[in-house]
Amino acid sequence: MYLSREQERMLEGEEGEVVERMFRLLVRLGDLYGADRMIPVSSCQVSGVSYKSVGDPGLEFLEDLAEKGARVRVRTALNPAGLDLEEWREMGFPEDFAAKQLRILEAFRKLGAEPTVTCTPYLAGVVPSRGEHLAWSESSAVAFSNSVLGARTNREGGPSALAAAICGLTPRYGLHLEENRRPTVLVEVEGELEGPWDFGALGYWAGREVGGEIPHFRGIKKAGTDELKALGAAMAASGAVALFHVEGITPEADPEKTRGLERVRAGREEIRRSYELLTTGEEPELVVLGCPHASPEELSRAASLLEKRGKRPVWICTSRRVKEEASRSGLRRKVEEAGGRLVADTCAVVSPLERLGFKTVGVDSAKAAHYLPGLCGVKVVFSSPEKLLGGRK
Repeated sequence: MYLSREQERMLEGEEGEVVERMFRLLVRLGDLYGADRMIPVSSCQVSGVSYKSVGDPGLEFLEDLAEKGARVRVRTALNPAGLDLEEWREMGFPEDFAAKQLRILEAFRKLGAEPTVTCTPYLAGVVPSRGEHLAWSESSAVAFSNSVLGARTNREGGPSALAAAICGLTPRYGLHLEENRRPTVLVEVEGELEGPWDFGALGYWAGREVGGEIPHFRGIKKAGTDELKALGAAMAASGAVALFHVEGITPEADPEKTRGLERVRAGREEIRRSYELLTTGEEPELVVLGCPHASPEELSRAASLLEKRGKRPVWICTSRRVKEEASRSGLRRKVEEAGGRLVADTCAVVSPLERLGFKTVGVDSAKAAHYLPGLCGVKVVFSSPEKLLGGRK
């Protein structure tokens, strides 16, 4: 791999121990994947923020970097933490968990990262333009930035995204290259999709079907931000999809590039199967919406449904920025008066949900339904918000 003189100095330790360690990681990654050189990135998004995910080793690693004076060189966003940073006490989160979680956030603050703590940085002010090179690590954010925004990032791990943030560079390979962004399989969608939950169910089936391929969807007539983030999040969970195209909707979708591709078909039967596969429980004790983090439009829709929720508690997970906007607009008060709770900075998947006493959780997200049983030990009911809040599966 070609390195500039400045990059050689980084590798030789002339910019300090931390930069040398981080840059060496990037060089090894580039060598592994055949990168020809390093390229600058405009932003990074780092996962491994929840104490539940990284534990004491991760905490010690981050504090060591901060104590040694490491600083990020580019705008750096953070994935969700393990609790709502302002309301964790009233929600019943354990004190011992919270103490270590707050230390993790303090270490990131010293490194210069922004406390976005969201899986939807593009809804919290970090919105890359088409063609910008990034080093993002949260799987759903990677899929959205590549597919919907037309930016360019590989699916980084937490350490490589942090290394890119500290060095301002990433190896040039994979989805940074135009030739690797072409679709490799055509998915023909039959029938109507009713909302983000149906897009999630479709995505869950598609991810299992195509694995790490790049699907091009044909037949989706209409899809906005919420539908596309649900589609990408589900494919990233059940498969390894980091880029997808939707004909007539996403910026790089070109029907000419689908000639000769393998074709698969998906309709209501495939969507129904996803709901059945992901539903493992009966009556939810808690309903959690917002995975990935809810947009203002999703908050508004949930608020209008909350009066039908029955007696079960409802969390709507979102970013701190969207929660603050909801407070200013009066939407938060509407949600809370109807008995719901806006939860910022975290989501059920990376929270210590298993320590709060819930056994069965209702979700409108295929991603959440996929991860919750294994990570939190709960059963799941996967359905639409209307059915979950109306007490029907």
